[in-house]
Amino acid sequence: MSITKLDQLFDVLKSKPKKRLVAAYANDDHTIEAVSMAVDMGIVEATLVGDEKTIKEVCAKHKIDPAKFRIVQENDEMKAANKAVELINKGEGNVLMKGLVSTDKYMRAILNKETGLMPPKAVLSHVTVVQVPTYPKLLVVGDVAIIPAPDISQKIAITNYLVDVAHSLGIEKPKVALLAATEQVSTAMPACVDATIISKMGDRGQIKDALIDGPLALDVAIDKESAQIKKLTGEVAGDADCILFPNIESGNVFFKACTKLAKGELGAMVVGAKVPCVLTSRGDSVKSKMYSIALAANASK
Repeated sequence: MSITKLDQLFDVLKSKPKKRLVAAYANDDHTIEAVSMAVDMGIVEATLVGDEKTIKEVCAKHKIDPAKFRIVQENDEMKAANKAVELINKGEGNVLMKGLVSTDKYMRAILNKETGLMPPKAVLSHVTVVQVPTYPKLLVVGDVAIIPAPDISQKIAITNYLVDVAHSLGIEKPKVALLAATEQVSTAMPACVDATIISKMGDRGQIKDALIDGPLALDVAIDKESAQIKKLTGEVAGDADCILFPNIESGNVFFKACTKLAKGELGAMVVGAKVPCVLTSRGDSVKSKMYSIALAANASK
């Protein structure tokens, strides 16, 4: 059965072996609160890498027992990120999480050619799962945060990541919409050309276990009435599970509009590394961080 609400992730994870989460520079309230809740729910065990004194002060402030965590002392931001990655590489964790460390330092630790988490020739990308009250199921979207203008090779990689995450949510054959400004194939628009190629790859089984269609404009990708009016009869039109955005601007605007204007919720993670890596904004809510932890734990092998 597919997961249609982010809350359902917690019930699914309770029936699975616990994953071990390592949080990099976990000195902030939101990270510690979210990880504490995840530990209490029984979905992860946790290691917090950061300044032990600060971590214990935050725990005391929120009446959290610090004994539920393994705390690894490191009060330098960059060193804490590197230490967290080192623990993952040693097999002491299957999920990495960003704490108070800045995004550029977090990514630098992951991407380090000698000590990081990148397999050879891998593409690092960002997958967001969005829950919007006006849509009947979850939307798996990318890339909204890492690759500014993906070329076709990167778009193929992102498409495969979207499909993999959808599979982890129990969607056996996810419907992937390749987004452009129009559903017409226009050689003047690179997004249309790329979408046409990737769609044909899907038809020929080069991207497996998914239904892929594009180019599709946003309205016909997620609204059945719009698809019917424009006489689009494919299985993806009006019923997308996944959306591939042509660039970071379109993806970023989409997910922020979903959360800020449509009261949506989300979970997000970085994929392509050896393990799922939780990457949320330092200003994200505890709930968003909880969903992201659950999403990464569920996707972890």
